[in-house]
Amino acid sequence: MPTSPRAPQRPHAITRHGDTRIDPYYWLMNKEDPEVLAHLAAENEHTAEMLAPQAELRETVMAEFRAHIEETDISVPVRRRDYWVYERTLEGLNYGIACRLPAEAGDLTPPEIDPLNPPANEQVMYDENVEATGHDFHSTGIFSVSPDDAWVAVGTDVTGDELHHVTFRPLNVQAAPSDEIENVSYGCTWSADSTYFFYTRVDDALRPFQIWRHELGTDSSGDVLVHEELDPEYTIAVGRSLSHDMLYLSMSSSMTTELWYLDGATPTGDFRVFEPRRHGVEYDAEHFTDTAGQGWWIKVTNEEAKDFRALIRRERDGEWRELIAHRPGTRLDGIELFATFFVIVERFEGQPSVRIVSLLEGDDPFGADVLERAQVLSAGAKPSAVFVSANPEFHTPLLRVQMTSMITPRLVADIVVATGERLVRKQQIVKGGYVEADYVSSQRWVRASDGVLVPVTVVAKRGTLVPSDDGTLVAPSPAPMVLYGYGSYEASMDPFFSAMRLSLLDRGVIFAIAHVRGGGELGRTWYEMGRLDQKATSFSDFVAVARDCIDAGLTTPAQLAARGGSAGGLLMGAVMNLAPELFRAVLAEVPFVDSLTTMLDASLPLTIGEWEEWGNPDASADTYRIMKGYSPYDNVSPTNPDGSERVYPHLLALAGLNDSRVGFWEPTKWVQKLRDANEKNVVYLKVEMGAGHGGPSGRYDAWRDEAMSLAFLLSEIGAA
Repeated sequence: MPTSPRAPQRPHAITRHGDTRIDPYYWLMNKEDPEVLAHLAAENEHTAEMLAPQAELRETVMAEFRAHIEETDISVPVRRRDYWVYERTLEGLNYGIACRLPAEAGDLTPPEIDPLNPPANEQVMYDENVEATGHDFHSTGIFSVSPDDAWVAVGTDVTGDELHHVTFRPLNVQAAPSDEIENVSYGCTWSADSTYFFYTRVDDALRPFQIWRHELGTDSSGDVLVHEELDPEYTIAVGRSLSHDMLYLSMSSSMTTELWYLDGATPTGDFRVFEPRRHGVEYDAEHFTDTAGQGWWIKVTNEEAKDFRALIRRERDGEWRELIAHRPGTRLDGIELFATFFVIVERFEGQPSVRIVSLLEGDDPFGADVLERAQVLSAGAKPSAVFVSANPEFHTPLLRVQMTSMITPRLVADIVVATGERLVRKQQIVKGGYVEADYVSSQRWVRASDGVLVPVTVVAKRGTLVPSDDGTLVAPSPAPMVLYGYGSYEASMDPFFSAMRLSLLDRGVIFAIAHVRGGGELGRTWYEMGRLDQKATSFSDFVAVARDCIDAGLTTPAQLAARGGSAGGLLMGAVMNLAPELFRAVLAEVPFVDSLTTMLDASLPLTIGEWEEWGNPDASADTYRIMKGYSPYDNVSPTNPDGSERVYPHLLALAGLNDSRVGFWEPTKWVQKLRDANEKNVVYLKVEMGAGHGGPSGRYDAWRDEAMSLAFLLSEIGAA
């Protein structure tokens, strides 16, 4: 067997709170060091050599992707003022093509368009395939059409560092301006009159901290700093109301928000604070003008409402009154306002849900008994999800939504608000004779170590799992299984259909998502039970789910793989230390595994802003002790607690050299530590040398990466 790459140890001492940790691979953090780059190249060569026997399987899986996915396709056109806008994809091309068609007045039925033979009057607004020529990586992180439909601001990133070069493209016959803006972060908006473009800049730690105003047709050297957020725990964002009435600035940390607003008719004016920040209070607010010209403010907040509530008041003289009361366990995610109705976006019974409420005639268009009056949109079978889709028009009688489940391809529909009629515009095409009834999905509940029930979403081919008398899914015999987890930032891993997942399911693999605490599936309490000093709960939940799947006969340790990325990669590293015997293999994508070292270094991107999620181990000895107790890198060991030899699950770790969120060095150092612990550990590292946190940019490149990942998992769990 070829020898795995070994980096030299150069001990580096890190001391806090009277405790000294010796990091032998601290030097690997310097990506400018030729020795570091040479080591990463050696890791890539080793991984390629060791996974070479899977080459045929990778090609087979890639062919399956193409056999299931409609490569030449078109999104459902969306009405945006005087145009239908949509995106076409063509077989063989990596990127989509953004287009528009003139729309007839009053026409609300999307046109049917052949992506290979579009109408002669189609206008291509942006073809990223052309723009990406000559670049190994190309991501369009900003694409913003001006309200007058005359311009589009385009921001491109060619390294993966998520900083964009912005240019302005004419959409009519006007001459192209020479305006260019460098190093722009995500988040931007136009003024209502299309004269000004507001954008975001980052500080040295890549924290969005400034909003600038650019006047179209001028040099960016004359741009005006609108607002600067000096507190390093807060990030700043800019936006515009759907009605164009207001411009908004939002300053937020993990636990606190502050909103500023400006009349959309005066874009060069001064923003005013809506409510000053108060630690622990989160809110969002939206302005609304009713048909009588009366202004209203609607606020969604967690003040005295852990899972958020909605308040409303008249703009001039009103007092706040409750529009939607707090409902523990039902997370109110937000309210979206339209001219004649509003939409409640929430997590109901743990699943993404949407309610539509029509506005009333008279002095109070919002009225009372909002939940009782609402239309509840249902996707049918559970677990499933309903999402609000693209709705760029304020004055519209329709609401565009998407519905999906683990076995139901994504459905796009327009809801007629007045009647509730569902106009199905498109269901995702799955080639190859896909039949939904051939697959089964359900939700299991697993008792965690402290007795709390953890939800688990499960999907498989019918026959691999079969329904029992009580409706749960059981396995006639243990099957290969991939268990996925995340569990951080109150993010929810919702049920969605994946054509790529069929390459697992059709080989008899069970796929499951462990909705561990730290996520947001069951409301704010679920999140709080898996963060800060309770973070280890996320890890023990995942282990409990894995054990339950084995005890229930769904799988065996020799057939079970775990998968997670970013903060979910921390989860992977932690469970490998807690229960290595439960898993045959682990796929850890851009894993946050050197968490203590990163959270001690305030100069690194995102560290300070992350303290509200993980705690500040620099300031708190207790937090330091807790993080040291679970940080995967710090807890790699050659022995188990009983003194027996520890052999870790086979590992494939993925990283991006230009990753600005999780440094490439975290998995790189971790891999070295695992090899040091036991020469029997099978550990592979693949580093994308020209990409960042999200991996390759083109769809075919991304598919090839996924084919590699699935081939690794299938080979390890005996399903190849």
